[in-house]
Amino acid sequence: MDTVKSLGVMIDCSRDAVYTVETLKEYISILAAMGYNSVQLYTEDTYEIAEEPYFGYLRGRYSKQELQELDTYAKNLGVELIPCIQTLAHLGGITRWAEYKSCTDFGDILFVGEDRTYKLIENMFATCAECFSSRRINIGMDEAHMVGLGQFLDKHGYQKRYDILLRHLYRVNEIATKYGFKPMMWSDMFFRLAMKGEYYCADNSIPKDVIDAVPDNIDLIYWDYYSVEYNRYDAMISAHTQFRSHMVFAGGAWSWSGFAPVNRFSIQASKEALRVCAKHGVNDIFITCWKDDGAECSLFSTLPSLFCTAEFARGNFNMKDIADKFKNFIGIDFAAFMALDSVNICNVDEAVRNPSKYMLYSDPFLGMFDGLIVEKDAEKFADAKLLLLQTEKNKKFGYIFKVLIALCDVLEIKYALGVKTRRAYKSGDKNELSVLIGEYRELERRLEKFYYYFSLQWEKECKPNGFEKHDIRLGGLIKRVKHCRRMLTDFCNGRRNEISCLNEEILPIEKDLQKGDFLNFNRWHSTAMIKPLS
Repeated sequence: MDTVKSLGVMIDCSRDAVYTVETLKEYISILAAMGYNSVQLYTEDTYEIAEEPYFGYLRGRYSKQELQELDTYAKNLGVELIPCIQTLAHLGGITRWAEYKSCTDFGDILFVGEDRTYKLIENMFATCAECFSSRRINIGMDEAHMVGLGQFLDKHGYQKRYDILLRHLYRVNEIATKYGFKPMMWSDMFFRLAMKGEYYCADNSIPKDVIDAVPDNIDLIYWDYYSVEYNRYDAMISAHTQFRSHMVFAGGAWSWSGFAPVNRFSIQASKEALRVCAKHGVNDIFITCWKDDGAECSLFSTLPSLFCTAEFARGNFNMKDIADKFKNFIGIDFAAFMALDSVNICNVDEAVRNPSKYMLYSDPFLGMFDGLIVEKDAEKFADAKLLLLQTEKNKKFGYIFKVLIALCDVLEIKYALGVKTRRAYKSGDKNELSVLIGEYRELERRLEKFYYYFSLQWEKECKPNGFEKHDIRLGGLIKRVKHCRRMLTDFCNGRRNEISCLNEEILPIEKDLQKGDFLNFNRWHSTAMIKPLS
């Protein structure tokens, strides 16, 4: 597939982790050596706008000087640094400030039609024009599902979302053109409007009025991180060819479901996607590295996925050859690096599952996920740890392995601790509960160790901003484990008559799930606190 003109990676620098300039330089140099020639910096509000002092305030935003330094560095390596911003939704970082109340419609969505909104957007483009030499820009425009249903509704009454979105897109496009930018945007907005909320289109049935609505100068990005099916990619790329606009394909290197990557799934998905791209002559491709819900996963943890994708783009699908090249390039055996995936103890190519995150934060007394737990599965974390130990002393990337080794140590105890606690409590076995009290105490020690190694990883890769979330999460988890231990101790010593929450029967988290099943559940607030944030 030598016809690929642009092969890039999108780096999420907004979901808590704002990577240091030094980290990004190292990462870009690795990508350039792999054969990538573009990088998109996904920055919601994490870049400086001189005219907007509250934009990115306290978030670790990049200064103009930092962005210009990165732009120059990338250009010298033959890499185009492309701004990737948001011009409609996903701007929750600014909505806490009164300064932006007048231009917020609902949640994290901008108020379409307001002068203040377009003043802000113009300042975004002016800043990007000053800091980036590229005149390609990703304007986002995705997932604004509630647009028009907040302040807009109060002021203008109900209007069709399609009409609201199109008016906004045209205004944003005018501003982009003013600053010499050629925009690209996620295509799901048009597909969902045409397909009654669905993105996937199995036939070429996009209405002509939807096709005609897309400005000719805007590239449409077909994103798909969830499929390993050749036919699905084939159908969706065929559907995108109905539009006059140039099509860009975006795959994913899964690093956004907790502390461990999902390289196996990412590689399989990328393999099928790039085969279809080759069939259709799609020559503009990038791989997203999102960081949903906390950016726990190291930026470098998906290097196997990115290396494989670069080889696929060159038409090389021979995995043995790719593995040999990876070892020569990175200095770590391919299988040893892929062992990072093993922390999720359920490695399959067909699905993404992240028990290592949801069982880390699952409350041991409330047992939200305990209906799925098979106690013997806890032993698999010891097996995963053995796989990781062979690479922990690597000078360059050993720190990533240390974090996940410490996480395995935690989950060896914690994974089934709630199940064992509830069983012993309900049977009235205070001797067993006394033994479990010792496990709670050991868990506290292991959590402190895990926190230490995770904080080192963050400090190595990221600016300090954003880690306050993990101080709250992990600090709260440690406190909760101590509190549970104290309640058990008081119960065993007769100072407490009961622990009422341990009397409750655990229901399936979903009705069709059974013991031994795994989930992809990446919402800390729902896991740790049961009642979602309101």
